[in-house]
Amino acid sequence: MTYLLILGVILWWATHAFKRLAPELRAAMGAKGRGPIALAILISVVLMVIGFRGSEFIAVFDPPSWARPVNNLLMIGAVVLFGLGSSKSRARKLMRHPMLTGFIVWASAHLLVNGDKDSIILFGGLGVWAIVQMLLINRAEPDWKPYEGGSVVGDVRLAIISLVVFSVIAAIHIWLGYNPFKAG
Repeated sequence: MTYLLILGVILWWATHAFKRLAPELRAAMGAKGRGPIALAILISVVLMVIGFRGSEFIAVFDPPSWARPVNNLLMIGAVVLFGLGSSKSRARKLMRHPMLTGFIVWASAHLLVNGDKDSIILFGGLGVWAIVQMLLINRAEPDWKPYEGGSVVGDVRLAIISLVVFSVIAAIHIWLGYNPFKAG
């Protein structure tokens, strides 16, 4: 099933890079192109989930004992970064790619606690994708203007929403049998 995982990661890369590598073709598709691209992204996620869950576990390295608590702290940061990109927080002006940075933190956190072959393919592949995506965006849009605005209310809202989202993600992981708070 690893082949489905790899196919899903490749499809994820391809659909997300399409706008940056073929901007004229993507623009020619107009609004009607959103549906097929969204479907391709959904298919890539389904392939990654089926491939990941159905693959044989092959250990590559043993995660260190301190990895789980560090993973949880990194995940809180990743959730905050994901939300930062569309927030009205004052911190939004500090970075160009908060969502992609959050994606890199998410992937790194998961690589820290998962030492198997398919985790390296999934989280490593998606982490590298986020780095490449940043480079493609910076090349296509070199004139970045930081967000202007934000408020203390936006900061508080981002913090509360991030903690709720982190709690939901943790609950889903526990429900699926991957307790992020369990030692060892």
